[in-house]
Amino acid sequence: MRRIEEITEAVKKYSPGMDISMISRAYVFSARVHKDQLRSSGEPYLSHPLEVAYTLTKLRMDPVAITVGLLHDTLEDTYATEQEIEDLFGKEVLSLVEGLTKISQIQFASREEKESENFRKIILAMTKDIRVILVKLADRVHNIRTLEHVSRERQMRIAKETLDIYGPIANRLGIGWLKRDLEEYSFKFLLPDEYHTIEEKVANSWEERCHYVNNFTEIIEKELTKSEYHFTIKGRPKHYYSIYKKMKLQGISFEEVYDAIGIRIITDDIKNCYAILGVIHSLWKPIPGKIKDYIAMPKGNMYQSLHTTILGPLGRRVELQIRTEEMHRTCEGGIASHWKYKEGVGTEKDEEKFLWLRQLLEWHQELKDPREFLETVKVDLFPDEVYVFTPEGDVKRLPRGATPIDFAYSIHTDIGNHCVGAKINSRMVPLRYTLRDGESVEILTSSTQVPHRDWLALVKSSKAKAHIRAWLKLEQRKQSEFLGRELLQRELEKYKMKSPAVIKSKEFKQVLKDLGFGSIEKLMEAIGFGKLSLASVVTKIVPPELLEIKKEDAQKTKSHEKLKKKTPSEPNITVKGLNDILIRFSRCCNPIPGDNIVGFITRGRGVSIHDKECPNVDLSIDKDRMVSVDWDLGDKTFRKVDIIVNSENKVGLLASISNAIAACDANIAQANITTPEKGPAHINFSIDVVNLEHLKQVLKKIRAVQGVLSVHREKHKEEKSENSGDSQMKLKAVK
Repeated sequence: MRRIEEITEAVKKYSPGMDISMISRAYVFSARVHKDQLRSSGEPYLSHPLEVAYTLTKLRMDPVAITVGLLHDTLEDTYATEQEIEDLFGKEVLSLVEGLTKISQIQFASREEKESENFRKIILAMTKDIRVILVKLADRVHNIRTLEHVSRERQMRIAKETLDIYGPIANRLGIGWLKRDLEEYSFKFLLPDEYHTIEEKVANSWEERCHYVNNFTEIIEKELTKSEYHFTIKGRPKHYYSIYKKMKLQGISFEEVYDAIGIRIITDDIKNCYAILGVIHSLWKPIPGKIKDYIAMPKGNMYQSLHTTILGPLGRRVELQIRTEEMHRTCEGGIASHWKYKEGVGTEKDEEKFLWLRQLLEWHQELKDPREFLETVKVDLFPDEVYVFTPEGDVKRLPRGATPIDFAYSIHTDIGNHCVGAKINSRMVPLRYTLRDGESVEILTSSTQVPHRDWLALVKSSKAKAHIRAWLKLEQRKQSEFLGRELLQRELEKYKMKSPAVIKSKEFKQVLKDLGFGSIEKLMEAIGFGKLSLASVVTKIVPPELLEIKKEDAQKTKSHEKLKKKTPSEPNITVKGLNDILIRFSRCCNPIPGDNIVGFITRGRGVSIHDKECPNVDLSIDKDRMVSVDWDLGDKTFRKVDIIVNSENKVGLLASISNAIAACDANIAQANITTPEKGPAHINFSIDVVNLEHLKQVLKKIRAVQGVLSVHREKHKEEKSENSGDSQMKLKAVK
């Protein structure tokens, strides 16, 4: 068993003068709480935290991290409490131990390959201090080395988890030796037959391979020395798992893995790289298609090197890499992200993040007092994404800021549509709750629940937004169809006709064909939505004689209601893409000809005309219901407009203002006067004008009246619903 003195002496070597008293105290505490506990091997449990702490000294970690290594299992496996650890070692140590405990409690239920990357990310995303990951890797490497003492089932689970998750994380952090240990031991326990087969073949051929490589390098060294190149030659023994992956990937036998030992030549400048390549090719023939120039054309991850495979002595293939010292440092330092092109996963964005982490480790190792730097190392690797678990243990990746509604739709559309609540780690939360990394989410549903428009403001994922909008549109079509049937039925009743009989008639089928509708439902929807006027349908299905009677009745009524010269009427509006459609002017903004306007298709009430700046038109949510509209400025009908005049409170001023309005050929429809005891008088006028220019003339004339302090148009009024302010009569839908 590792001794505490080995750990403290190792720390003193790479960081003389560092206070290691906390490490000693952590050892005493860990020994006390783990007393009488044994590992599966029969060793005292304390041997495990000691090994973890020693591994952390190989990473040149600070006393806080080594202390955490000694305490990492205390919260989960002993009677030690959070308060006790905080009191003895401080909040920082407690925070790191809690982070490790949280990771260890994750249940990796899903084993699908596609989930592996998500599991890695969720561990990293949960980690706000890189030391948590490093302690976890040290913990895992000791566990994987002693895996022979547990059941076969547990061996398989831990080995698979290590190979899928922790090995790639170590690789991404640039800790090659740790990554190799994790992979080799995982391979040994996961596929023992394949491991021992490769081990035996490597052992049988190792001496012969080494002899071959030595002879090969002697020839190269002799030739390169003649040219006085500065160089070093290194052999690259391939590890068992790396050999196995190559055999599986390329479908070849062990004997065909020609680069089980490769050659790397490192020189001082780029010109020498190409010169050395020329020397190699002058000695042995290169394999066609196996020459790769990553110096002239670096990989997207900044990796640079010359690769060539030649037919060496005895006709055997040998792979060589030629690079400068700077290129080698870049590659080994993590910029080339070796894991990326080997594993075939990752993104450039991830690459930059892991490169940064690798540099942090290097800087940390160069500092005399690593604690000074590591105290500031707080990371958020995936700021744009959140990773959460389903109750079954699968990972779901969602946009940062996502809510349970986003999660529900990521599972299934029906679950999203009927979502009424959620449990986060078995605790009830509202639908507006913001999900956090590592949480387990359970969705509660109800058959009576349906999506609401205000959900659109809660969700972050495009999938959830699309499904909510789709449901709202479908529901809107259903409502429009229902309203269309109701409107048609009421209109037909005026002619003593029954709607069910009319709809079944041959004449109605012809109407569908003439108007271009493929079904009755589509026609009713168009009527209810306001895209098609009732008149265009009724005139085609009501007998001419009935229409004539109705027309005569309407004319008689009209003759009794003579319109005055200046009585307002509705100006003409052109709606792009729609003909013969109901037009209504919204009272909330009361647009007049000349204003910038937009059309808003209402449910069953045609197109409502709004000023473009009207606050009651939510363009972000109802963009699909907006239509382009234009004024017919040649039409000289009148529109009501409200103006507010503030004036001195004196006799005769109202008459002067009224005369000014009349002088502009505008009519006063209504006036409301407020005259306080002190201060100016307030007059609200409702006047009839032709257009915006006409209104400007009126306002200018009023301003010229002596005693008028201010005058302005009252443009936007609060409106209770999307159609409550329409200037024409509204129809009540029957539910």
